[in-house]
This record gives sequence, structure tokens and C-alpha cells, in this order.
Amino acid sequence: MRKIREVLRLKAAGLSDRRIATAIDSARSTVQECLRRCRDAGLVWPLAEEFDEAALQARLYRREVPLSQRPLPDFSYVHAELRRPGVTRWLLWQEYKAAHPEGWQYSVFCEQYRRWLATQDPVLRQSHEPGEKLFVDYAGQTVPVTDRYTGEERAAQIFIGVLGCSNYTFAEATFSQQLPDWLGSHVRMLAYVGGVPAAIVPDNLKTGINRAHRYEPELNPSYQDFAEHYEVAILPARVRKPRDKAKVEAGVLIVERWILARLRNRRFFSLGELNTAIAELLEVLNRRPFKKLEGCRHSRFIALDAPALRPLPVRAYEFGEWRQAKVHPDYHIEVKRAYYSVPYRLIGQRVEVRLTAHAVEVFHTGKLIAAHARAATRGRRTTHDSHRPASHVAVIEQSLARVLERAALVGPAAVEVLQRQAAHRRHPEETLRSAQGILRLAQDFTPACLEHACQRALALKSYSYRAVRTLIEMPAAPAAAAGLDLVHDNLRGPEYFQ
Repeated sequence: MRKIREVLRLKAAGLSDRRIATAIDSARSTVQECLRRCRDAGLVWPLAEEFDEAALQARLYRREVPLSQRPLPDFSYVHAELRRPGVTRWLLWQEYKAAHPEGWQYSVFCEQYRRWLATQDPVLRQSHEPGEKLFVDYAGQTVPVTDRYTGEERAAQIFIGVLGCSNYTFAEATFSQQLPDWLGSHVRMLAYVGGVPAAIVPDNLKTGINRAHRYEPELNPSYQDFAEHYEVAILPARVRKPRDKAKVEAGVLIVERWILARLRNRRFFSLGELNTAIAELLEVLNRRPFKKLEGCRHSRFIALDAPALRPLPVRAYEFGEWRQAKVHPDYHIEVKRAYYSVPYRLIGQRVEVRLTAHAVEVFHTGKLIAAHARAATRGRRTTHDSHRPASHVAVIEQSLARVLERAALVGPAAVEVLQRQAAHRRHPEETLRSAQGILRLAQDFTPACLEHACQRALALKSYSYRAVRTLIEMPAAPAAAAGLDLVHDNLRGPEYFQ
């Protein structure tokens, strides 16, 4: 009010609107609006004594209709609609005015909405766009799972995920917080919500975050691999900043109260049984009506988050353990006591290995250089001919051809035994060594004895050098008495050779 009195005084002194605005540190349009209101009210300088500040305010800024007598907007509806993509306050105000032409103007509409927002629960004031963030963490409580036969109890960890916009919640139990369970829970969580958010916000758990940092946290390679597979950003919360993941902190509290507390007196004998009970209560939780908002977690998820999530990839992520290995002089690497070939040009260099349940992938400088099916037995070698030098391939092929020519002089059964060995994708040098040992038996005994032993070896599907030699040394013995080595070879199957 003091500025309005000053505007009237300076205008009476003959100053322009621009100079008055400069003098009172205000906008020229504000000065012009004040003068217009004074002219409409018939006020001139000097003002009468009865016009104190309260009277001047009532005279110039009185409302024709009090706010309480105008139609009130449904601010709960306004708050929910603002979370939908493309919806603005201006649009909602226009819809409000179309329904209530005598309603508030836009500035009052926004001001009253801000005042309403300040009276709501603090969780409502968090602004999360639909499909933007999914917060994850483990609950502090655990659930005991009892072994049905020994009675031993094992604590199950409770993994929780909460979508920021709708509060849609996921929970499941795992036996550990280690990397396989951590990433497995992520995969099942994304399948549960049926899509991929823009970002996942975890805590700085050592399983997923190698090095916590305010600006550039270092992710575990497998967690980074998971993020690249789903094309999702990983945004770890700042250290000792629980408000960065307040959604999941509240979600943990709700899960502990609404699910774990209800299961406290139940006894579970398997992880599957526990997860079935959690899933049943989780469905009830997600469909439980809100107290201060319309609908429930599920309805808000369907209306807000679900349309904004990106579709899941065709193939779900498969956990892969990352290791480093050095390429041996025979251009193979050792992984879990098995050997896999890589291009011979990398001899002596270090490579990265991604080990899954069914495959072994080898990378060098970030590029995939070799892929093999994972070996089922220790000591097995898997080799691609393309990884060998051309000179090695020629020598091996010539050697195999010569060995088969020598075996043909013994008989067809000897040839077939050696072919069975070569047909299995063993390391060629080992195949040659075993084949040469078998052919040497023709000199130690006779070609006829060797051919007869090879016929019996084919019937028993046991092709190793020791099996053939045992059959020569014990020609009259039945298979059951042919020595432990032969029985073991037969049980191992045709893929086992020496």
C-alpha cells in the first residue's frame, strides 16, 4: 500500500509512468495498473485522512464475490491429472472455467492449488513423471524359511520395488542379496510391471555398485550389462541421502506392516511357498484404496505408469558372471576348469569373459570375439577351427587323414572308433594322441586283436584308449568285469576320451 500512495504522490508531482516505475523499483505495467484502479475508484492525491492502508486496499482490491462463494475446484483430481503426460495447470483451469464460468481466474486457481498442496501429506508433493523412475531396495526385516527335513532355518531377504508415480509395489523373497538374486529380482520385477521405466534408483548396495560416488558411481559389470540389455538408466541414490529414494523407503515400511507383519506367525518350508504368500498379499496391497487420493495403486498404475513404460525386450536378461582370463599359448582360455578357444592373434593378452548358465562369451576391448556353449564337464576343450592359424589347421587335417589311412589297414571297426572320437568336438591334438595310442596296440598285440576289441568298444559305446586296451587284454571277460576304467568310460559317455 505504501507504494500505491507513493505512485499517486509522484504522479501528482508530474513524473512519467516510466520514471515512477524506476523510483519505486517496479514494472511500468504495475504503475499503470495502480493508476487505472485509482481513477476507477475516484482517488486523487492528496488522499483523505480516512483512507488508511486497510481502507485503501479494500477500496482498490475488493472482490465482487468472496472466494468461499465461488465454485471450488477438485484439487485431488487436479493433482492426479497433472501427473499425466502433457497435462498443464492452464489446461485444467480452462476445463474448470468451462464448467464454472463464474469460477476463479487463473492466478487465483494456481495460488489456491499451491496452498492446498502445502496441506497434503509430504509424499504427495514429490513430483514423479509417469514411467520415469522405479525405486528398489531390500527390507530390513527377513523371513525365516525352515528346512522340512533338518529343521534348520534360513533367513530370506525381501526385495521391494516401487514405481514413483503410482506407488505400484513389487515384493519377493530371495535367499541372499548377492548378484544373481539381485539381478534376478530386477528381471522378475520388470516382468511384473510389464514394461521398462526410464530409470531405476537403487541404494548403494555393494552387490550392484562397485564404487559409490556423488556424480559418477561405478556400477558392477553385470549390473551395467543388465542396464544395457533393458536400455534403462541406473541412478544410485546419494550416500546417506534416504530422501533420494523416499518412495521405496515408504514402500519398505508399508510392505513390512501390510505383508510381513501378517506372515509373522506362519511357518514356511520353501522359498516358493513364501513367495506365493507374498504375492497374494501384494495383490491386496496394490488394490487397497488410498486414504487421501482417489483410486488405489493398481488403478493409478493402469492410468499413469503402464502407458508410459517402454515394452520389455523379446528375450529376458540372463545373468552372466564376468571374469578375466589370459590367452594361453595354445590360444585357449581357462574358465571354471574348462578350456575355450579364441583367435590365435590374442595369445598372451587378457580378455573379459561373460559366463552364463549355458554359454561362454569372450570380449576383447569391448568387442565379442568368441562364443561357445558352456562345457558340461571339467577339463573339456572347445575349439573353433577359425581360431587356429592356417598352418595348424593344415597339419591337423593331414595328421587325421594319415591316422585314418593306418586304421583302414587294421579294419573298419578301428576306423569307426577313431571317427567317433574325431566327430566329437574335442581338441584335435588330444584326438590324435588317443588315436595314435589305439593304433599302437596293433603293434603291441596283433591287428586282429585290435579290430575285435574295436568291435566290442563300438557295441559298448566306449572309445577311449584304456577301454580298447582292456578289451584286448581281457578278451573273454564280460563287460561288467572288464575293469573299472571301462565301466567308468561307459558311464561317462562318448564325450569322454583320453
